[in-house]
Amino acid sequence: MDELSANAPLGILAVEHEGMVAECNEEACDLLGCAQSEVVGEDITVVFPDSIEATVASSFEGQLDRERSFEEYYPGLERWLAVSLVPTAEQVHLYVSDVTDSYRAKRRTERIRDDLNRVTILNELISDVLADLVDAAGREEIADTICRRLGETDLYEFAWVGERELGGDDLVVRAAAGRSGRTLEEIERCLADSTVPEHRAIDSGTSVVIQPIGDDERVAEPIRRAAFADGLQSLLAIPLTYGSSVYGVVGVYTAEQDAFSERERASFETVGEMAGFAINATRHRNLLLSDTVVELDLDISDPDAPFVRAATDADLILTVEGVVPQGEKLLCYVAVEGSPVDSVSHSLQSHPSVQQTRLIGEHETGGMFEVTLGARTPLGLLAASGVTISAADYRVGEGTVTIECSPAENVRRIIDAVSREYELTVLAKRERERDVTTAGEFRDALREELTDRQENALRTAFFADYFESPRGSNAQEVAEALDITGPTLLHHLRAGQRKLLAEFFDVTDDS
Repeated sequence: MDELSANAPLGILAVEHEGMVAECNEEACDLLGCAQSEVVGEDITVVFPDSIEATVASSFEGQLDRERSFEEYYPGLERWLAVSLVPTAEQVHLYVSDVTDSYRAKRRTERIRDDLNRVTILNELISDVLADLVDAAGREEIADTICRRLGETDLYEFAWVGERELGGDDLVVRAAAGRSGRTLEEIERCLADSTVPEHRAIDSGTSVVIQPIGDDERVAEPIRRAAFADGLQSLLAIPLTYGSSVYGVVGVYTAEQDAFSERERASFETVGEMAGFAINATRHRNLLLSDTVVELDLDISDPDAPFVRAATDADLILTVEGVVPQGEKLLCYVAVEGSPVDSVSHSLQSHPSVQQTRLIGEHETGGMFEVTLGARTPLGLLAASGVTISAADYRVGEGTVTIECSPAENVRRIIDAVSREYELTVLAKRERERDVTTAGEFRDALREELTDRQENALRTAFFADYFESPRGSNAQEVAEALDITGPTLLHHLRAGQRKLLAEFFDVTDDS
């Protein structure tokens, strides 16, 4: 071998047509992991390591009459090699180079490109799902929308939505779409045994990923066998949540291995939250548009309920004047009848479900508290279920809560959601017609509540842009226009605003 070939930066081997190695340079020996003394005189099939395709060995089995070039992976070397076979009249020259780094870079680029394509498709799919959820009219349509959109795409094999069965903890299939094969049948058979991943998702309120399905012993064996037969590799179970409420779960199955990345999981969790929001919104919409309303009086005698315990400990009467949902918590404004009121504060602050208490005002016969409750309290669970809490009174050992909901609402499901954690009894159920008030009648009713001075103060402040941001007039300027003092103006404004808000929120105002 000439000096130029011997020192070339790529491996070179000269091989007889019969397959015996005649010469090789140092670079070829380094790439193949052998010494020159071991190579020369050996058959090429012994010198060259095996690859999956064994192209080098097969090329010398017949007459090599044309040039061949290829890239192959060699497991023994853990390398990708680029090989060119160039036949001449006397010998066949093999040119070998290591292309592992470039091949891996190429594969990384392809994976990134595939991931980007998948993300683009997924984002479009999620966007379509969310758009359809906005227009969904009810719980069944929401479930059908999710299944149809996810189960009939090329990304996934099938999807199904489950909800808790009325009166129990078992799951039932509400909707399904896609190529489910035998897997969905086995899922339905195992629902009563709580051995499907979707059970864990709905119990915990967090998503569950299983990949590969066949290796996870937490999945019931019949489901694993059916998934293997159907070619399913991965699944994602996403709870449908709104605040502390879990309305159901969607299971998404695919034939791809490691299909659900963290990004994909986060996207689906958004779908679960939006679906929960849509379910809650349809409940409120049904209540607002209904000509009739269903009222239920509930008895909560559970001693662990925070307001029941506080009323019992302090031997006082507590009345919830109003509630304001705040995501995972509930603000309650509680009137206390009796004294001392600090005993109520002490009892509430020691309760694990009470996050914060604040004394708003105290008088001779009681006071008013702002109480921040956690989501897993009776009132928190009721508020999260989409009903309206119209009244709540507590005394020693018990409390009575009145709720309102649409006639289309599944009352039993709401009661079951609370009674799974607290002692609760339905005392009464009634249906009443909603009062229809025209806009003019509403304005007339508001005017009757206001004194002339309050109405004049509100009207002047409104037209003087006192309520704008930034303000067009300050309090002193409005007061001068009315020829009154600033404190007098603020007194009339506060009294008038309170009456307007009391009428709007349908509460009794004594000011």
